[in-house]
Amino acid sequence: MSTLKRAPRECGSWHWDLCDTTAPGLESALSVAAQMCNVLTRLELLTPVELKYSWYVLGVGPTGVTSTLELTKPLEDPSVVGRVRGSRPSAHPAADIADIDVIGPGTWIDVAGQPREEPQLIGLSLSTAPTGLSAELSVHHDIWGWFDFTGRPHPEVYRHNAPRLTAALEELATLLDAPPEPGEPTYFGAATSEGLATPNAYEDGLGPNLTSRL
Repeated sequence: MSTLKRAPRECGSWHWDLCDTTAPGLESALSVAAQMCNVLTRLELLTPVELKYSWYVLGVGPTGVTSTLELTKPLEDPSVVGRVRGSRPSAHPAADIADIDVIGPGTWIDVAGQPREEPQLIGLSLSTAPTGLSAELSVHHDIWGWFDFTGRPHPEVYRHNAPRLTAALEELATLLDAPPEPGEPTYFGAATSEGLATPNAYEDGLGPNLTSRL
C-alpha cells in the first residue's frame, strides 16, 4: 500500500539518448532495461515486476492498445522478448512497440530511518523507436527534495533518500557511458545532474506549497 503522496507529473526526470551507442529495437531496449534495473535493484530503488507498453503501426500511428506483461522471469531472460512480441494485438498484425515502462516497487527510508516499500518509487521507460534507443528515469515523490509537498523542510528524509538517487544517477551514467540529461522542469520540481534542485525558501524558511495540484 502506498504511504507517500505522488505527484501527477514528475518532480524530476533524466534522459539518455543512446542512438549512437546502442542499436534500436526491442532486444536492445530490454537488454538496456535489464542492466539499468540491476543497478536500481541493488540500490533498492526498483525491483521490476511487470512491463507496460503501447503499440503503434509504422506510418499509421498509435493503435490505442496497451499491454501489460507480468515478469515471471528476469528481464535478461531470452524468453521475455518472445513473450512481449507474443502479446501483439491480433487486430494489428503489423503493430510494433513504441515505449516500454518497467514497473515495480522500491524502498524509501522514513524520518526514523526505517525502510518502507513504495509501488513505483522510480519510473523507468525506454523508447524502441527505429530512429534510436533512449531511456528515461523519473521520480514523482517529495522524498528526494529538501522540502515536502507542503513546503516544509524534511532534512532527515532528504538525507536518507536523496544520496541514493544521486548514487543511482552516477552509476547509470557509468553504465551507459553518458551523463543523464535533466528533463524539463514541471510544477513539482526540476532535475539537476545529481538529483532535484532545491527551490529558494521564503522569508519564513518554507518552500512552495504544491498540494493544490496533487
